[in-house]
Amino acid sequence: MMQLPKDQYVDTGLLSSVFNHTTASYKFYWFLAILESVEQVNSEKRFIEIAKHELFARMIANAWYTVNYFHLSFGAHDKIEIAINKIHEIKNFEIDERKDTLASKLINSSSRDIHQILNHFDKNVPFKFLSPWLGTGAERVIKEKSQENYNLPPYSLYDDRILIQPAWFDYFRRNSGLLKDFCYWNLALFLAARNPNVPNIPNKLIRPLKRQSLLNQKKEFWDLVITHKQGSIDCIYTNSKLGIGEYAVEHFIPFQFVTHDLMWNLIPASPSFNSIKSDKLPDLNTYFKSFYEVQKEAVSIIKLSQPKNKFLSDYLVMFDELIPTEAKYRSRIEPLISIAYNNGFEFLQ
Repeated sequence: MMQLPKDQYVDTGLLSSVFNHTTASYKFYWFLAILESVEQVNSEKRFIEIAKHELFARMIANAWYTVNYFHLSFGAHDKIEIAINKIHEIKNFEIDERKDTLASKLINSSSRDIHQILNHFDKNVPFKFLSPWLGTGAERVIKEKSQENYNLPPYSLYDDRILIQPAWFDYFRRNSGLLKDFCYWNLALFLAARNPNVPNIPNKLIRPLKRQSLLNQKKEFWDLVITHKQGSIDCIYTNSKLGIGEYAVEHFIPFQFVTHDLMWNLIPASPSFNSIKSDKLPDLNTYFKSFYEVQKEAVSIIKLSQPKNKFLSDYLVMFDELIPTEAKYRSRIEPLISIAYNNGFEFLQ
């Protein structure tokens, strides 16, 4: 279990138990929203009032990318996932909208529907988070106890806002980075239980600042393969000839699912088709045989011409040999395709 920094003025033991027996995602995103709001406050202040509406918007913004881009499931009846899907239907926000931009749009939205969706979280989220300090009970009772500062909870609860207590405000501000890690660690465990066999969940909790370039994979692997094949390679999707500088490096299983750039899942493709395919899943009955043949030939070429090529080791992450049989290769990829489909990824039409 991850240990939180001790403090002489606040009970960090109660804070460390806040995610125990969590059955919904709201606690994680409520706490992240509070920490982000604390980080943005003038450093000279020792207390902070935050509008609930702003915190609800931040909750949605923090979960947006995980739901819409990576297609992780929060559980069949999770309110945040349901709210995100409703907002996505109402407003044409980009799937990979930046978090701060999305939060601002939600906070300043004039849409009555958006306000209703956000305010739905007021029914349970703010007062149930305080249960380690104030116990369970009616919202009215919890609100009164928090305003009396009974048992020193992190904040006092009011109709439209929360007031962070000074000692907790100092603690949150001094330890915000570690507290976010604590929150994300528990969130990853929560989501792993609801997305069995989905790879790399910790890397699907926040929007990466920038995707890694695939330039090295091009120059140091696929360009060498194409050169050896007398200057061109066939696109497995369009059958067009692809020369050096005329192709995109494409993830056979979408990056949004695997979240890595290992060579066993990369293939040269027509740039225009790569844009069309986007995060769609390939039909294995249509494309796998061609995919496998390109991979098999590419590994053979690189193994002979550059046996120490660093990208050859990518295959050993997935297989126990550089190029397995077609049946073994498919047997490792097919379950990933099925899991991705069950998590909301669509097949290429």
